[in-house]
Amino acid sequence: MCIRDSQDENGIVLYQGEFSEVQLINSMIQQLVEERHGIPVTIKDQMTAKNNFAELSGSGHSCDLMYTWDGTILTTFLGLDTSDIPAGQSLYDFVNGRIGEQYGARMLGKIGVDNTYSIGVTQAVMDTYHPAAISDLAPIAGELRFGAEQDFFTDAGSMKFGPFSKFYGLNFQDVLHVDIMMKYTLIEQGAYDVMVVYATDGLNKRANLKILEDDKQFFPEYYGTILARNDLFERFREEAPDLEETLSSLNGLFTNDLMSSMTYEVDVEQRSVDDVAREFLIEQGLLAP
Repeated sequence: MCIRDSQDENGIVLYQGEFSEVQLINSMIQQLVEERHGIPVTIKDQMTAKNNFAELSGSGHSCDLMYTWDGTILTTFLGLDTSDIPAGQSLYDFVNGRIGEQYGARMLGKIGVDNTYSIGVTQAVMDTYHPAAISDLAPIAGELRFGAEQDFFTDAGSMKFGPFSKFYGLNFQDVLHVDIMMKYTLIEQGAYDVMVVYATDGLNKRANLKILEDDKQFFPEYYGTILARNDLFERFREEAPDLEETLSSLNGLFTNDLMSSMTYEVDVEQRSVDDVAREFLIEQGLLAP
C-alpha cells in the first residue's frame, strides 16, 4: 500500500475513477473544497474502485475519500451479499455500519443516483417484441443474443449472469462475453440484442437502448455516495469545521436521468469534465458564477 506523499499532507487526495460519473463528482469535490475552504485537492491517476478502496483504507492510506456506490461497498469491498443484510435494515445503513466498524470510514449520504445494473435492449428488439420489463424477455429470449463484460459472468456474488438468468427464466439464443471497452461499439454494430449496462451511462442514449424495468427487483440498489475516512474531518477540524457539510451539499441533487445527461455530455459530446461539473455547481447555487 502506498504511503501518503509529504506534499499531500496539507491537502486532500483522491484518485480518478474509470467512469465519467466518478470523474464528474471528483471534479465537483475539488472545485467546492478549493473554492470554499482554500484546501488543495489532488486527483491522482485513475484506478479501479477496488484498488482505490485499498488505498483509502488502513493506516498507510494514500487518499482521503472516494466516490462510490453502496452496492459496490457491499459486494466488492466487503465481500458480502444482499442475503447478509438483516431483515428490516437497508443496504445503505448496513454497509455504513460495517464500513465504520472495520475501516474507520463513513458514507456522507446519497447524492440521488441509483447506478445499478440495468438491462438494455436495442430498438430492433423494441420494434419487434415491445418489451417493457425484464420478465417480458422470458418468452422471446431464445430469439435474442445477450452480451456483457467478463465481470458479469464471474461467480463473485449473486448479482451476476448465472443467478440473474435463472431468476428471470432467461435462456438466450447466444451469450457473448465482450470487452468492456467494446460493448457499446459492438451493440451499435448489431453484434447482440440485449446487454447489461449501468443505469446512469450516457452511452445508453447514444446506442439508442431501451432500459427495461427490473420488475422482480433482482438487482440491489447502488446509491451513489462519497465515502470518507473519519480522520479526514479530524485533520481539518480547525481549518474547515464545515468540511463535511460542504462534501454533503451534493446529496439529493441528482437523478439517474440527470446524471445520464451529464455523462452523455462528457462521453459522447466530448465536453470537459470540469466544465460540465462547474456548470452544474453554479446552476445549483453551490458556486458563484
